[in-house]
Amino acid sequence: MSLNSLVDQITDAVRESLVQLGVSPSTPPNWSQFLNRQKTTIQSPAGDGSLASKIDHTLLKPDATHAEIEKTCKEAIENRFATVCVNSTHIGQVAELLKGTSVLPIAVVGFPLGAASSASKAFETREAVKSGAKEIDMVIQIGALKSKDYAMVFADIVQVVEAAAPHPVKVILETSGLTQDEKIIGCALAKAAGAAFVKTSTGFGSGGATVEDVSLMRKIVGPEMGVKASGGIRTFEDANRMIAAGATRLGCSASVAIVNQAASGKKSETPQANGSY
Repeated sequence: MSLNSLVDQITDAVRESLVQLGVSPSTPPNWSQFLNRQKTTIQSPAGDGSLASKIDHTLLKPDATHAEIEKTCKEAIENRFATVCVNSTHIGQVAELLKGTSVLPIAVVGFPLGAASSASKAFETREAVKSGAKEIDMVIQIGALKSKDYAMVFADIVQVVEAAAPHPVKVILETSGLTQDEKIIGCALAKAAGAAFVKTSTGFGSGGATVEDVSLMRKIVGPEMGVKASGGIRTFEDANRMIAAGATRLGCSASVAIVNQAASGKKSETPQANGSY
Protein backbone atom coordinates (compact mmCIF):
# COMPACT_ATOMS: atom_id res chain seq x y z
CA MET A 1 0.00 0.00 0.00
CA SER A 2 1.33 3.45 -0.92
CA LEU A 3 1.77 6.18 1.69
CA ASN A 4 -0.81 8.29 -0.16
CA SER A 5 -3.38 5.51 0.11
CA LEU A 6 -2.62 4.99 3.79
CA VAL A 7 -3.08 8.66 4.69
CA ASP A 8 -6.26 8.83 2.59
CA GLN A 9 -7.59 5.81 4.46
CA ILE A 10 -6.82 7.48 7.79
CA THR A 11 -8.67 10.60 6.67
CA ASP A 12 -11.62 8.53 5.46
CA ALA A 13 -11.72 6.67 8.78
CA VAL A 14 -11.90 9.94 10.69
CA ARG A 15 -14.67 11.15 8.37
CA GLU A 16 -16.62 7.93 9.02
CA SER A 17 -16.27 8.54 12.75
CA LEU A 18 -17.67 12.02 12.23
CA VAL A 19 -20.67 10.62 10.40
CA GLN A 20 -21.28 8.29 13.34
CA LEU A 21 -21.30 11.36 15.56
CA GLY A 22 -24.03 12.87 13.42
CA VAL A 23 -21.95 15.16 11.23
CA SER A 24 -23.41 15.39 7.71
CA PRO A 25 -21.01 14.13 5.01
CA SER A 26 -22.38 16.78 2.66
CA THR A 27 -20.87 19.57 4.75
CA PRO A 28 -17.23 20.28 5.68
CA PRO A 29 -16.26 17.99 8.58
CA ASN A 30 -16.53 19.48 12.04
CA TRP A 31 -13.20 18.16 13.28
CA SER A 32 -13.54 19.84 16.67
CA GLN A 33 -16.75 17.92 17.43
CA PHE A 34 -14.87 14.67 16.88
CA LEU A 35 -11.57 15.62 18.48
CA ASN A 36 -13.06 17.18 21.59
CA ARG A 37 -14.32 13.70 22.51
CA GLN A 38 -10.84 12.21 22.36
CA LYS A 39 -8.86 11.91 25.58
CA THR A 40 -5.38 13.35 25.40
CA THR A 41 -2.56 13.27 27.92
CA ILE A 42 -0.42 16.40 27.62
CA GLN A 43 3.30 15.73 27.51
CA SER A 44 5.21 17.24 30.43
CA PRO A 45 7.72 19.76 29.11
CA ALA A 46 11.42 19.42 29.76
CA GLY A 47 13.21 21.81 32.10
CA ASP A 48 12.35 23.05 35.56
CA GLY A 49 8.67 23.64 34.79
CA SER A 50 8.98 27.42 34.63
CA LEU A 51 7.58 29.45 31.77
CA ALA A 52 11.12 30.45 30.74
CA SER A 53 12.12 26.78 30.36
CA LYS A 54 9.43 26.36 27.69
CA ILE A 55 10.60 29.27 25.53
CA ASP A 56 12.73 29.18 22.40
CA HIS A 57 14.12 32.72 22.41
CA THR A 58 14.04 33.67 18.75
CA LEU A 59 15.80 36.04 16.38
CA LEU A 60 15.04 35.18 12.76
CA LYS A 61 14.89 38.50 10.95
CA PRO A 62 17.12 38.42 7.86
CA ASP A 63 19.08 41.54 8.82
CA ALA A 64 20.04 40.37 12.31
CA THR A 65 23.52 41.63 13.21
CA HIS A 66 26.24 39.89 15.22
CA ALA A 67 25.58 42.32 18.05
CA GLU A 68 21.88 41.47 18.07
CA ILE A 69 22.66 37.76 18.10
CA GLU A 70 24.99 38.30 21.07
CA LYS A 71 22.30 40.27 22.92
CA THR A 72 19.73 37.54 22.26
CA CYS A 73 22.05 34.88 23.67
CA LYS A 74 22.80 36.99 26.73
CA GLU A 75 19.06 37.41 27.38
CA ALA A 76 18.52 33.67 27.00
CA ILE A 77 21.26 32.87 29.52
CA GLU A 78 20.05 35.47 32.02
CA ASN A 79 16.44 34.30 31.84
CA ARG A 80 17.23 30.57 31.51
CA PHE A 81 15.24 30.09 28.32
CA ALA A 82 15.24 26.63 26.78
CA THR A 83 17.01 27.61 23.57
CA VAL A 84 18.05 30.34 21.16
CA CYS A 85 16.57 29.89 17.67
CA VAL A 86 18.33 31.53 14.72
CA ASN A 87 18.94 31.19 11.00
CA SER A 88 21.61 28.60 10.27
CA THR A 89 24.18 31.19 9.22
CA HIS A 90 24.35 32.36 12.86
CA ILE A 91 24.41 28.96 14.56
CA GLY A 92 28.19 28.83 15.00
CA GLN A 93 28.22 32.16 16.83
CA VAL A 94 25.25 31.13 18.96
CA ALA A 95 26.76 27.75 19.87
CA GLU A 96 29.95 29.46 21.00
CA LEU A 97 28.10 32.08 23.06
CA LEU A 98 25.94 29.44 24.77
CA LYS A 99 28.79 27.04 25.50
CA GLY A 100 28.77 25.88 29.11
CA THR A 101 25.17 26.98 29.75
CA SER A 102 21.88 25.07 29.85
CA VAL A 103 20.54 27.01 26.84
CA LEU A 104 20.59 25.05 23.57
CA PRO A 105 21.24 26.46 20.07
CA ILE A 106 18.55 25.83 17.41
CA ALA A 107 18.89 26.33 13.66
CA VAL A 108 15.97 26.71 11.26
CA VAL A 109 16.20 24.81 7.97
CA GLY A 110 14.46 25.46 4.66
CA PHE A 111 13.23 28.65 6.28
CA PRO A 112 10.79 30.32 5.86
CA LEU A 113 9.22 28.86 2.68
CA GLY A 114 9.95 25.13 2.97
CA ALA A 115 10.23 24.98 -0.81
CA ALA A 116 13.91 24.02 -1.03
CA SER A 117 14.84 20.52 -2.18
CA SER A 118 15.05 17.78 0.41
CA ALA A 119 18.73 17.32 -0.40
CA SER A 120 19.46 20.97 0.33
CA LYS A 121 17.50 20.82 3.59
CA ALA A 122 19.44 17.75 4.65
CA PHE A 123 22.73 19.44 3.73
CA GLU A 124 21.79 22.58 5.67
CA THR A 125 20.87 20.38 8.62
CA ARG A 126 24.19 18.54 8.61
CA GLU A 127 26.11 21.81 8.36
CA ALA A 128 24.09 23.31 11.23
CA VAL A 129 24.75 20.29 13.44
CA LYS A 130 28.46 20.47 12.62
CA SER A 131 28.38 24.12 13.69
CA GLY A 132 26.77 23.26 17.03
CA ALA A 133 22.99 23.10 16.54
CA LYS A 134 21.30 20.85 19.12
CA GLU A 135 17.80 21.09 17.63
CA ILE A 136 16.51 21.68 14.09
CA ASP A 137 13.29 23.45 13.11
CA MET A 138 12.43 22.61 9.48
CA VAL A 139 9.64 23.93 7.26
CA ILE A 140 7.44 21.28 5.65
CA GLN A 141 7.01 20.99 1.87
CA ILE A 142 3.78 23.00 1.92
CA GLY A 143 3.06 22.76 -1.79
CA ALA A 144 3.53 19.00 -1.77
CA LEU A 145 1.14 18.67 1.17
CA LYS A 146 -1.48 20.71 -0.67
CA SER A 147 -0.92 18.56 -3.78
CA LYS A 148 -1.54 15.43 -1.68
CA ASP A 149 1.96 14.24 -2.56
CA TYR A 150 2.31 12.70 0.87
CA ALA A 151 5.26 10.54 -0.09
CA MET A 152 7.27 13.68 -0.91
CA VAL A 153 6.30 15.35 2.37
CA PHE A 154 7.19 12.22 4.33
CA ALA A 155 10.53 11.69 2.57
CA ASP A 156 11.44 15.36 3.04
CA ILE A 157 10.98 15.11 6.80
CA VAL A 158 12.77 11.77 7.01
CA GLN A 159 15.85 13.17 5.27
CA VAL A 160 16.11 16.02 7.76
CA VAL A 161 15.45 13.73 10.75
CA GLU A 162 18.24 11.41 9.58
CA ALA A 163 20.62 14.32 8.94
CA ALA A 164 19.93 15.79 12.39
CA ALA A 165 20.25 12.54 14.36
CA PRO A 166 20.54 12.21 17.29
CA HIS A 167 19.19 15.75 17.71
CA PRO A 168 15.43 16.41 17.66
CA VAL A 169 13.60 17.92 14.70
CA LYS A 170 10.55 20.17 14.81
CA VAL A 171 8.34 20.24 11.71
CA ILE A 172 6.82 23.65 10.92
CA LEU A 173 3.44 23.25 9.22
CA GLU A 174 2.60 26.95 8.61
CA THR A 175 -0.93 26.26 9.85
CA SER A 176 -2.40 29.61 8.79
CA GLY A 177 -2.18 28.47 5.15
CA LEU A 178 -3.57 24.96 5.62
CA THR A 179 -7.03 23.44 5.69
CA GLN A 180 -8.12 21.37 8.67
CA ASP A 181 -7.47 18.16 6.74
CA GLU A 182 -4.00 19.36 5.75
CA LYS A 183 -3.11 20.19 9.35
CA ILE A 184 -4.17 16.73 10.48
CA ILE A 185 -2.32 14.93 7.69
CA GLY A 186 0.77 17.11 8.17
CA CYS A 187 0.90 16.18 11.85
CA ALA A 188 0.43 12.50 11.05
CA LEU A 189 3.24 12.55 8.48
CA ALA A 190 5.62 14.36 10.87
CA LYS A 191 4.93 11.79 13.55
CA ALA A 192 5.40 8.87 11.14
CA ALA A 193 8.69 10.35 9.90
CA GLY A 194 10.22 10.43 13.38
CA ALA A 195 10.04 14.15 14.17
CA ALA A 196 10.13 15.15 17.82
CA PHE A 197 7.76 18.13 17.54
CA VAL A 198 5.17 19.67 15.29
CA LYS A 199 5.20 23.44 15.14
CA THR A 200 2.56 25.92 14.05
CA SER A 201 4.28 28.69 12.15
CA THR A 202 7.37 30.38 10.81
CA GLY A 203 6.20 33.81 11.92
CA PHE A 204 6.58 34.97 8.32
CA GLY A 205 3.32 33.54 6.97
CA SER A 206 -0.18 34.99 6.92
CA GLY A 207 -0.80 34.19 10.58
CA GLY A 208 0.75 32.77 13.73
CA ALA A 209 -0.21 30.28 16.42
CA THR A 210 -3.82 29.93 17.50
CA VAL A 211 -5.26 28.07 20.46
CA GLU A 212 -7.43 26.05 18.09
CA ASP A 213 -4.47 24.88 16.00
CA VAL A 214 -2.33 24.01 19.03
CA SER A 215 -5.20 22.01 20.53
CA LEU A 216 -5.79 20.18 17.25
CA MET A 217 -2.08 19.36 16.83
CA ARG A 218 -1.82 18.05 20.38
CA LYS A 219 -4.79 15.77 19.85
CA ILE A 220 -3.37 14.43 16.59
CA VAL A 221 0.20 13.69 17.75
CA GLY A 222 -0.76 12.48 21.22
CA PRO A 223 1.30 12.77 24.39
CA GLU A 224 4.58 11.39 23.04
CA MET A 225 5.48 14.33 20.78
CA GLY A 226 6.13 17.98 21.49
CA VAL A 227 3.96 20.78 20.13
CA LYS A 228 5.56 24.17 19.56
CA ALA A 229 3.41 27.27 19.27
CA SER A 230 5.14 30.08 17.40
CA GLY A 231 4.20 33.32 15.71
CA GLY A 232 2.34 36.17 17.35
CA ILE A 233 2.98 35.21 20.99
CA ARG A 234 3.58 38.62 22.50
CA THR A 235 2.20 38.56 26.07
CA PHE A 236 2.11 36.41 29.18
CA GLU A 237 -1.59 35.82 28.49
CA ASP A 238 -0.79 34.58 24.97
CA ALA A 239 1.81 32.19 26.36
CA ASN A 240 -0.54 30.81 28.99
CA ARG A 241 -3.27 30.17 26.44
CA MET A 242 -0.90 28.21 24.22
CA ILE A 243 0.39 26.08 27.10
CA ALA A 244 -3.16 25.37 28.28
CA ALA A 245 -4.02 24.23 24.73
CA GLY A 246 -1.19 21.70 24.75
CA ALA A 247 2.00 23.49 23.71
CA THR A 248 5.19 22.22 25.35
CA ARG A 249 7.41 24.81 23.69
CA LEU A 250 6.86 28.43 22.67
CA GLY A 251 8.73 30.28 19.93
CA CYS A 252 8.94 33.95 20.91
CA SER A 253 11.02 37.01 20.18
CA ALA A 254 9.20 38.99 22.89
CA SER A 255 10.40 36.43 25.45
CA VAL A 256 11.97 38.84 27.94
CA ALA A 257 8.85 41.00 28.14
CA ILE A 258 6.70 37.88 28.58
CA VAL A 259 8.70 36.49 31.53
CA ASN A 260 8.98 39.95 33.10
CA GLN A 261 5.21 40.27 32.91
CA ALA A 262 4.85 36.80 34.45
CA ALA A 263 7.16 37.78 37.30
CA SER A 264 5.36 41.06 37.97
CA GLY A 265 1.90 39.56 37.77
CA LYS A 266 0.73 42.63 35.90
CA LYS A 267 -0.74 43.02 32.45
CA SER A 268 1.33 45.07 30.06
CA GLU A 269 1.21 46.60 26.63
CA THR A 270 2.03 44.27 23.75
CA PRO A 271 5.86 44.38 23.54
CA GLN A 272 7.88 45.05 20.44
CA ALA A 273 9.25 41.82 18.97
CA ASN A 274 12.62 41.10 17.35
CA GLY A 275 11.43 40.67 13.77
CA SER A 276 8.41 38.74 12.52
CA TYR A 277 8.32 36.07 15.20
